[in-house]
Amino acid sequence: MQGLGNSYIYVDGFKENIPNEESLPNLATEVANLHTGIGSDGLILILPSNLADVRMRVFNSDGSEAKNCGNGLRCVSKYVFEHQYVEHKHFSIETLGGIVESLVHLDEDGAASEVTVDMGVPRLKRKDVPMHGEGDELEEHVIDATEHIDGVDYTFTAVSMGNPHAVFFVDSVGEASVETVGPLVEQAALFPEGTNVEFISIKNGTEIDFAVWERGSGMTQACGTGACAAVIAAVLNKKVKKDEAIVVHLSGGDLTIRWSSKDDHVWMKGPAVTVCTGTYMIDG
Repeated sequence: MQGLGNSYIYVDGFKENIPNEESLPNLATEVANLHTGIGSDGLILILPSNLADVRMRVFNSDGSEAKNCGNGLRCVSKYVFEHQYVEHKHFSIETLGGIVESLVHLDEDGAASEVTVDMGVPRLKRKDVPMHGEGDELEEHVIDATEHIDGVDYTFTAVSMGNPHAVFFVDSVGEASVETVGPLVEQAALFPEGTNVEFISIKNGTEIDFAVWERGSGMTQACGTGACAAVIAAVLNKKVKKDEAIVVHLSGGDLTIRWSSKDDHVWMKGPAVTVCTGTYMIDG
């Protein structure tokens, strides 16, 4: 399945016997390999949950486990609704980053073509990103930090959406050094767990251009949590307004993000698409 070109291999843990815990990182790397596996940004498991209606586990293409994935949440939502693992269009999903709420939108054929996900309250304190350093310095808990990387100082706003993000404002996303600066920031000592890296430019009060280097996956077509982090950073830096529906233009398409002042929750709406189904043979 894919959400704006951010594609994962999804395994139905309600039906399949999931391989043992130790083998999952290697399995994710194997299936993600375009030449010897299936080809994807990683592996997502759809599982029963004791805390929510369903559970999602996300493994990046390098085998590392992610705490959350916005595009993955939408695809999981589509799958569990269409396979009747949930009874209603509104339900909850457990992730390593916390429990989120999901609402599917049906097209004329009754398929879940779009999904709105309540991504919860952003975490804006340094220790919650997590990020090394002293205190939570600035008003509104914006963490504007400068990291000396490869001889250059880079200034960003740090946000956690259950996973870490470093958001850079640039004049042009098309000219941003995503593939060079991205991995340097991802692995910077400032971030004990690494970080996703976003490069954004403000088109106007309701539109943002966006590119991303994802932790563990590299440059991808889209990142749902990253789009949320981008809007939060833009609001905190007074470039767009809270409560506005902000359209984020990603390489794979558009997401609509709104940060509500009513409950401080972040809402994400976008498509979810099933590409194909099949069987993957595991040696042994």
